[in-house]
Amino acid sequence: MALSLYVDTARWRAHQKSVLDQFPGLVPVCKGNGYGFGHERLADEAIRFGSDTLAVGTTYEAARIKDWFSGDLLVLTPFRRGEEPVPLPDRVIRSVSSVDGVHALVGARVVIECMSSMKRHGVKEEELGQLHAAIEDVRLEGFALHLPLDRTDGSDAVEEVIGWMDRLRAARLPLHTMFVSHLRAEELARLQQQFPQTRFRARIGTRLWLGDHEATEYRGAVLDVTRVVKGDRFGYRQQKAASDGWLVVVAGGTSHGVGLEAPKALHGVMPRAKGVARAGLATVNRNLSPFVWAGKQRWFAEPPHMQVSILFVPSDAQEPKVGDELVAHLRHTTTQFDRLVDR
Repeated sequence: MALSLYVDTARWRAHQKSVLDQFPGLVPVCKGNGYGFGHERLADEAIRFGSDTLAVGTTYEAARIKDWFSGDLLVLTPFRRGEEPVPLPDRVIRSVSSVDGVHALVGARVVIECMSSMKRHGVKEEELGQLHAAIEDVRLEGFALHLPLDRTDGSDAVEEVIGWMDRLRAARLPLHTMFVSHLRAEELARLQQQFPQTRFRARIGTRLWLGDHEATEYRGAVLDVTRVVKGDRFGYRQQKAASDGWLVVVAGGTSHGVGLEAPKALHGVMPRAKGVARAGLATVNRNLSPFVWAGKQRWFAEPPHMQVSILFVPSDAQEPKVGDELVAHLRHTTTQFDRLVDR
């Protein structure tokens, strides 16, 4: 019995096609845990829809995925002098975010990242003049801009890209290809219309693989059910049951990512209030699990174990049975499944 990821394959692939149609020349991104699907599965999907390039997070991911994807592999993490060398084929393209990095990659295929309003990494405007000599010794695949998701200052993403196009052109640098992240389809179309001699390639991961929430569902199998009455002690810490009900052992623990949550940016009073409320409940060992039974998310009876979680289901709910599956609201990018089931 397992924590399973169920995929409505026809629906999932229909969504992929809709994204591909909106973003001609799209570069699919396969990084981290493969957006919850795994690297091998996403490499297979990229081959299926005919992608010539697959973007990965690190050189270590490229070393694994090279055996599953025969096209170009674009490493998104920028090269740094002194990094551990990883044997990679010539079809791997390295991202570079400094002039020094370009100088260090003689003969390599490179994409040069420009410093966007993200302010994460990238070549700055005042450094563009130094790139002329540097790019003579590399095979330049293009430039890239990684843009922010939110623009709370009211700025325009297209204008930011245009600004960089103008700077690169003024510096007399080649503008045959520009890789971009986090642009809408209509924004990409505006840029392509304004700069017809440049090929704009959107690097897309989340929107491509996870854009249709109804196409996927995690479920944890019930492994054991034990009746308890108020005051019964249970678990590693021998806590007392607060009321009558059932202790339900369900597949899915910390090794799967259950109980681990990436921090989220909160906007507005209500989400912040809910966050404070959850934190307050956690101080008295009350933590809501991601597992749903009888229409409600159920509470952890105690912190999740490595491969299972123990939930408390009160006696006024239907009793779960061994073999039942509980839907689990889990974040794809932090979850590892036991099995993937295509439906």
